[in-house]
Amino acid sequence: MDSFVFLAVPFYILAAEIMSQGGITARLISIASIATGWMRGGTAYANIGASVMFAGISGSAVADAAALGRVFIEEMPKEGYTKEYSAAVTAASSIVGPIIPPSGLAIIMAAVTGLSVIDLFLAGIGPGLLMAGACAAVVAIDAFRGRLPRPRSRRSAVPNGESVLKMVIEALAVITLPVIIVGGMLAGIYTATEGGGIAVVYAIFLSVVVFRAMTLQGLWLAFLRAARTSASIYLLVAAATILSYALNLLGIASWGADAAGIFQDSPILFLFGIALLMLILGTFLDIGAAILIFAPLLMPVVRDLGIDPLQAAMVMILTLAVGLVTPPVGVVLFVVMRVGRIGLVPLMRALLPFLVAQLIAIAIICLVPGISSYIPSLLN
Repeated sequence: MDSFVFLAVPFYILAAEIMSQGGITARLISIASIATGWMRGGTAYANIGASVMFAGISGSAVADAAALGRVFIEEMPKEGYTKEYSAAVTAASSIVGPIIPPSGLAIIMAAVTGLSVIDLFLAGIGPGLLMAGACAAVVAIDAFRGRLPRPRSRRSAVPNGESVLKMVIEALAVITLPVIIVGGMLAGIYTATEGGGIAVVYAIFLSVVVFRAMTLQGLWLAFLRAARTSASIYLLVAAATILSYALNLLGIASWGADAAGIFQDSPILFLFGIALLMLILGTFLDIGAAILIFAPLLMPVVRDLGIDPLQAAMVMILTLAVGLVTPPVGVVLFVVMRVGRIGLVPLMRALLPFLVAQLIAIAIICLVPGISSYIPSLLN
């Protein structure tokens, strides 16, 4: 547990909790609805757009699905969407939460593989947007076929008669948070851990001073939830580290070296093998635990085969995230089922096209290293 990198995790969790308690979610949903209100299926696009913006705050698929699901799964059926479709869009788009910076999983990946946190943050931008684009493509096809309604009114997205300009300014203030974190790290002003502390201060400033939506009770509740979440993650890290050490004693690392020889002539096939393995593991294993146990074993093989480590890291995180919306232990599935009071079978039927689109996106990421590595190499 004695790791300066791991110390960043509670800060980013706390910043996200403060933002949620400070009424940030409603503002992101409103501005996303305004931006897409002119299109058929605009509210579905707004759902995806709000997930992308919320990902820059929470870094969690479960938090994304829970916060946005309470609004979209209830409101979209009023416009003519089925409840199953509303829940499917919410669940599928929440996958971008763990990949768009700042990402808690990227911090864990950096701690166990030796990769740069800032490089992993930057590497997540392209794949995260591609996954959101895959969801938007499914919505676009459904809209083109006339299966989706138009929103009732763009104006209805603005609460209490507030001006659109004010909503845009507030949304930009929120979206500035990941820019401040990543920008400061790029400039060498602070580390990822120190950036997390700055994120907390900025979140408190926005919630208390700018939006004036945070009470002392709300602030205390945010600290309490962040403490509980951080404690569970640290216990997971400790247990998974012991398991990883035991696997090394059993000689699992030598098996990885043997695998490198087998795939020497086909590194892309090995990358697809990683994707398949993570996809299976993600259905029943916690994402953080899977990264802690398997990333240190797989990353030396990745380097030996000449695969870009950032590309492999993104493939691992994304395919594990897909496991959050697949049975039998899809945590996000159960969140949206509970919020929307929907059965598993109808939800999976509506979710299937989105899963297929996102798996295609992951295959593209496997084949095109530049999607993950272009932005880090450009800014480095």
